[in-house]
Amino acid sequence: MARYVIGDVQGCHQSLLNLLTKINFVAGKDRLWFAGDLVNRGPNSLESLRTIKKLTELSQKPAKVVLGNHDLHLLALYYTERPPKRKDTFDEILAAPDCDELMTWLRQQPLMVWSKKHDVVMSHAGIPHIWSIKKAFSLSQEVSDVISGPDYVDFFKVMYGNQPNNWASSLKGMDRLRVITNYFTRMRFIKDSGELDFAAKEAIGTAPENYFPWFNIDRKEATRVVFGHWAALEGETGREQFQALDTGCVWGGTLTAMNMKSLKRTACKYELEC
Repeated sequence: MARYVIGDVQGCHQSLLNLLTKINFVAGKDRLWFAGDLVNRGPNSLESLRTIKKLTELSQKPAKVVLGNHDLHLLALYYTERPPKRKDTFDEILAAPDCDELMTWLRQQPLMVWSKKHDVVMSHAGIPHIWSIKKAFSLSQEVSDVISGPDYVDFFKVMYGNQPNNWASSLKGMDRLRVITNYFTRMRFIKDSGELDFAAKEAIGTAPENYFPWFNIDRKEATRVVFGHWAALEGETGREQFQALDTGCVWGGTLTAMNMKSLKRTACKYELEC
């Protein structure tokens, strides 16, 4: 059995199929993790969702998925009256006969996966240094319980926004849920205090003053963190503990799968045979 984590698919369905072939994936035997942003901007978000959903429903070794910011955006468009953004590519999903089934499945997916056995965690954007792994998992469940529960529409109506941009245990209600969600799905640069910056999105060298890439601030635990979201990193953090898997497939780069034991990477170019 092999265990793989795959970076941001973002609707690059053919790239996903090519990659699964290249790593000789065997359904029911090998384990897959998907680091979020399954949809948007790519050529076939609908089939990407359908394929990944099927992989999570395998009777043996089902795939695990975390939600990314694009996945949450899709859910918000479906469940509220929020208008799409100019570059969104959700029309095919929203018109599909199985759309409701897909959206119901998608909002059951967590913000964080934690394998205590292998001492590895996955979230779309990473884990901030201000939280222990145990604390992060607990906070992720707070949000997941709302998204998968009866109050999900209320959450999606107020999910957007950059404030608050710093964690405080005293936060309550939707402000608390919003900032937790932003750490897990939008984080790139952070201050020692935990304050987030949402404007800078390029490589490490573009950090605003007094901000750092979140993975450059040491944490007490040696738990490996695998994440996507930050395509400008091109898969490189410079630290073995933190493995970046978004290699910009939707922007003409590659879709990457990493063997979680050996850390060997396999990549397929955007929608091309590999």
